[in-house]
Amino acid sequence: MLRRLTIFLYGVIVYAVFFATFLYAIGFIGNLLVPKTMDAPPLVPLSVALATNLALLGLFAVQHSVMARPAFKRWWTRMVPPAAERSTYVLFSSLALILLFAFWQPMGGLIWDFESPVARALMYAGFAFGWVLVLLSTFLINHFDLFGLRQVWLQLVGRKYEPLPFKTPFIYRYVRHPLYVGWFFAFWCTPTMTATHLLFAIVTTAYIVIATQWEERDLLVAHPEYAGYRQRVPMYVPFIKRRRANADGIPAVMTRES
Repeated sequence: MLRRLTIFLYGVIVYAVFFATFLYAIGFIGNLLVPKTMDAPPLVPLSVALATNLALLGLFAVQHSVMARPAFKRWWTRMVPPAAERSTYVLFSSLALILLFAFWQPMGGLIWDFESPVARALMYAGFAFGWVLVLLSTFLINHFDLFGLRQVWLQLVGRKYEPLPFKTPFIYRYVRHPLYVGWFFAFWCTPTMTATHLLFAIVTTAYIVIATQWEERDLLVAHPEYAGYRQRVPMYVPFIKRRRANADGIPAVMTRES
């Protein structure tokens, strides 16, 4: 019982670390209410700042992708209790972000700066929408499973963990990856786009697009029905359709992009 309680408390503490990191990320990216923000005044030469930031982003990308792969999980759970595997992944992801916050180097440079109150308000609205969409998306597919709390709770009460069934609630009926759409809004919607912010937005967007392909391969293996879902529902943009030609070469009815 002590071991089960320890794993449960570990999961709860990791979740608290994650949620604090999530809240700090809002302030960091939005330049709001935190000690160090993305667009603070530059402190080091541009070349040093660029190399440092790329290294930090690369570290997060490698950690986030490698630890999410099924082969790594099978190896990792030889050392980590299976019930704590997801919490450990969340912990390492949070630590990678904390490192990024701590060692990020602003670079300055101005790409755009909206002066109109309406334009600035719209950008802030898009920024807020992105973070709300991210959080909402996690709850639609089971927030507590995604961040490891369901796993540690089930082992605490002595119940076997069962993977979640495939489902497409609400927003997932219109786009396959609403969580990533939320990140796009959060990263790109800013009334003042600096070179620093642009680097962050480009690299993280490129990473998400690449990582989505790996994630979809895993989903096809785990959920055979995902193949049909992928044919019906677009990846990021709802209601986007494309023409398909029929056997005679005549354009067919418009269908959703695969």
